[in-house]
Amino acid sequence: MTPSLALPLLVPLLAGTLSLVAWRWQALQRAIAVLGTLTLLACGLWLLASVWQDGIRVLQVGGWPAPFGISLVADLLSALMVVITGLIGLAVALYSLATTGKGHEAFGYFPLLHLLLAGVVGAFLTGDIFNLYVWFEVMLVASFALLTLGGEKAQMEGAIKYVTLNLLSSVIFLMAVGLLYGLVGSLNMAHVARRVATLDGGPIEALALMFLVAFGIKAAAFPLFFWLPASYHTPPVAVSALFAGLLTKVGVYALYRVFTLIFPLGSGQAQQILLWGAGLTMLTGVLGAMVQFDLRRILSFHIVSQIGYMLLGLALFTPLAVLAGIFYIVHHIIVKSNLFLIGGIVHRLHGSYRLEHLGGMYHRSPWMAVLFLVAALSLAGMPPLSGFFAKFLILRAGLEAGAFGVTAIAVLVGLLTLYSMLKIWAEVFWKALPEGSPRIAVLARGERWLMLLPVVGLAVCTLLIGLQAGPLYGIAEAAAQQLLAPERYIEAVLGEEMVP
Repeated sequence: MTPSLALPLLVPLLAGTLSLVAWRWQALQRAIAVLGTLTLLACGLWLLASVWQDGIRVLQVGGWPAPFGISLVADLLSALMVVITGLIGLAVALYSLATTGKGHEAFGYFPLLHLLLAGVVGAFLTGDIFNLYVWFEVMLVASFALLTLGGEKAQMEGAIKYVTLNLLSSVIFLMAVGLLYGLVGSLNMAHVARRVATLDGGPIEALALMFLVAFGIKAAAFPLFFWLPASYHTPPVAVSALFAGLLTKVGVYALYRVFTLIFPLGSGQAQQILLWGAGLTMLTGVLGAMVQFDLRRILSFHIVSQIGYMLLGLALFTPLAVLAGIFYIVHHIIVKSNLFLIGGIVHRLHGSYRLEHLGGMYHRSPWMAVLFLVAALSLAGMPPLSGFFAKFLILRAGLEAGAFGVTAIAVLVGLLTLYSMLKIWAEVFWKALPEGSPRIAVLARGERWLMLLPVVGLAVCTLLIGLQAGPLYGIAEAAAQQLLAPERYIEAVLGEEMVP
């Protein structure tokens, strides 16, 4: 028995609907949040196993054949991303039980959480370029609402910057979709890829650059990344962790999908822009993190920095590089979400994110210090954690491709990331708590376990990927092979009779 492609999409939509029905019963909303995200994770694992065994799976919605109807498509990359979405969704749902105030819940926190997850999953599974735009807008609406829950001044300022740049991206994206439809007469990505392959010249290059700019903004790539560090530190910490893990990765996923299927990278202008954009994204992100002294701002700038590594994997466009990029995406989603969750525990205990107000955590909570080191050293690429293998694969791919300049930048950024993480360790965990700092809080037993359980779970995932990298490496390798052989995707969606 094989799973329906609609299940991972229907689960968060149904959970969100049930949460709205249970608007007056917050305890029921909490139970739906945990059960819904757990079910999404199970559906993702089921889908990944099915795709691994049977190949690319396609669902023609409403029975309309492609390219006339809407297609849902799952290859190894999209199925893997659905699994990670379910994992992060479950971790955030558990964490939210201890950290989300009743005021936020009363204004629809859990329905918005499910709507956001539905938008993420829809973007990963859609086979239609216009529906990709639709799911991006679903994410934008849900994320904007989550950003503004509470209505604090800092939240509103961050939300305005966030929505302004993302609306600009959406406008460029929609214009590109309209021009693409006018050029090839189709919106089905497989059908578009088939027709674009017969065309050449300036219009195709211009369209590729428009998609590159639109998705680059959503991925927080250089130079239009400043909306991210201006907004991700303002919402409740569970929301920050969800955003840090998933939202920018949807933009990265869209780049991987479009620039392997519709506009395969070669030696053209888009590849060179993407290559040096990756290097500048890495460098500007880590330099921004180094001058910050607010924990969440530091972590936000590091999101930008790490996005550069993922873009580098695509820009090099070799089998090893694409493999490394996919491996890096999975590693970073887990690690970065966990760092934000740990930051939330620090804030709950000390009442501040400012490094000068923090200290003494190592003596007060040595296990928390260990959990932070697992995530922080993995982000910096230290062995034997998941980040070491992710960075090693990226650097090896860069050297094999002869991209020595941007590879040198990647090495430098790794060292600066290590410095930045050690700065947090020294300020938050190692030094003594400064006099006059906010009073140390005491967590209730249930609250403590609800916050620690997802942190420990994600740390275990980081360790397992580092110590047993083979399974993820195998999936990433097979996913890269599928991406670099787009005719498999086209044949699965359109059928053999429509493939030239």
